[in-house]
Amino acid sequence: MAEDLRETAPYSEDMGMLTVELDVKAEKALGELTSDGRSASEAVREALLIAQRLRRMEQAQVAAERLANDPADRAEAEAIMRDTEHLRAW
Repeated sequence: MAEDLRETAPYSEDMGMLTVELDVKAEKALGELTSDGRSASEAVREALLIAQRLRRMEQAQVAAERLANDPADRAEAEAIMRDTEHLRAW
């Protein structure tokens, strides 16, 4: 199946190359992602960007939880909210 999914578009000098060994699950996923006619390269590039976004969201969640559990940070946030209460529109 990997033979069928090989990229046939010409290589661009400003693009990096990546060789990946696909296991059965990854090959099935790539087959599904390219079933609409997208090239393997397009599918992999999109998947990498989605994975990057998910990782950043996970890191932000961890940071938010850490700050929410920090008593000093919570006290500071509450003090700011009290000090700016008069600025709220509702």
